[in-house]
This record gives sequence, C-alpha cells and structure tokens, in this order.
Amino acid sequence: MLRIAVPNKGSLADTAAEMLAEAGYTGRRDPKDLHVIDPVNEVEFFYLRPKDIATYVGSGALDVGITGRDLLLDARMPGAREIESLGFGASTFRFAGPPGRFATLADLDGVRVATAYPGLVDAYLDEHGVAVDLVPLDGAVESAVQLGVADAVADVVSTGTTLRQAGLEIFGPVLLQSEAVLIGAPVEAPGAETLLRRLRGVMVARRYVLVDYDLPANLVDEAVTIAGGIESPTISPLRDPAWVAVRVMIERTRANQVMDALYAIGARAILVTAIHNARL
Repeated sequence: MLRIAVPNKGSLADTAAEMLAEAGYTGRRDPKDLHVIDPVNEVEFFYLRPKDIATYVGSGALDVGITGRDLLLDARMPGAREIESLGFGASTFRFAGPPGRFATLADLDGVRVATAYPGLVDAYLDEHGVAVDLVPLDGAVESAVQLGVADAVADVVSTGTTLRQAGLEIFGPVLLQSEAVLIGAPVEAPGAETLLRRLRGVMVARRYVLVDYDLPANLVDEAVTIAGGIESPTISPLRDPAWVAVRVMIERTRANQVMDALYAIGARAILVTAIHNARL
C-alpha cells in the first residue's frame, strides 16, 4: 500500500483532506484518528504534525506527504523531495525589525533573529554570507523584539498588519514564496504516480470550467480568439446548418468576461459547468 502523510492540524489540514477526497480517496472521519486505511485505493493515511511530515517522508518511513514548502526546507531532510505544487496554502517569508534600523540583509550580520523556521532561515542567510544569532521560537515571533529576546524577526507575512502592530517594518528581500506541496521519499513507491495524476486532476477541476454555447457557424474563428481552450474547442453541427454548438474549457476566473464577449459577437445559450475532476 502507498503510505501517505497528511497534516493532522493547521492551515493546510482541511484543504489537503478536501483535495484527497476530491481525488477519490477515503480519509478519516474522526479528527482523532491518526491512521486510516483505504483498501479500495490501496493507500494508508498517517495524520501527523505538519512539521514532522518531511522527516517521516525523507527517512523513507512513509512514501509521500502533503506539507508546506517552508516546512520541507526547514526540516533539512536530504531524502525528501518536492514533487508538485498543490495550489493552496500560499505564504511569503520576510525579515522585519524596528523602523529605520535595518535596510538590507547585510545589516543583520551579528544580530539576534527570532524565527519559527530556524533551518530555513539559517540556510538562507548562510547562502548569502550573513551570520546571525538565531533565536528559535514556536510561533508569535513578532513579539520577540518588543520583549528583548531578538533584534529582528523572520516570519510569514500576508498583509504585514501583525508586524506593524508589533512596531516592526519589513525590509530586505523575500526569503521564500511557499505553498502546499506533494513531497516524496528518496525512492518512488508504486502508486505515487497515480496519486500525483489524481491530484493534478483536482487542480485542473478547481482552475477550469466548461463553457457550452451555440453560435452562427461563420463566427467560429472570432469566437476562438475569445476562448481557444486547452487545445482547441469542440465544434458540433446543429440541425440548423447555419449554427454550430461549441464546447471549450476556460479558466474559472475568466468565465464571466468570456460569456460577455461571446454574447456580444452573437453566441447564445451560453452555459458554464463546473468540472468535478479531470485527466489532461
């Protein structure tokens, strides 16, 4: 059986579970369950702390796992490899400190930097030739400067509001753009390719929709410039030889703009349908 590590809590847990369910797998129903077998799909799920998943997968104890790219890099497990970005859980890592004190990475040399990701930050600073005194903390690092245990912090940033409320300003380059990723053990296990194909199908289904519409046959070329599809639209004849039926796959975020544009050139009976799953 394919052994899959899944976050048991945290910001990635719910979406990871939903994605696996949409891919046809049967996971846990009780949040207290830490091990679930799906005999139909020949997989075992192990629900673990997100920070531990890279360690289990990198050691070969488990075959694949879903975790954050930040957690993968922070674990520093040579055997764990990123297989695929999964399109959720995006986050950005930045440095922050008291206003006006720091401007560049070089300004951090020799100071104390608090972070919940010491492995990730140490590797980044080492790569850039900056030596700091790392202060590992388990969350809420924005308070470290105010409480006097650090001179600067390295943390996840979305809007920056939390850091500003703590009296800090962002400086320097982006350390990392992170998101949820599928990771694999050093040796690919049987069934891993099927899992990857299914997850890709879910990502396609979330990103695209199907658009069906009727159109005067002489306007097909113009309609294709509006929505060309992944490869090309499917065009079928109608009883009226002057009209055709068109089906095309487009990005979900463009659906209303495409419908407006198609209607404007003469398309009618325009329907948008969600995609449950796909194989491309």
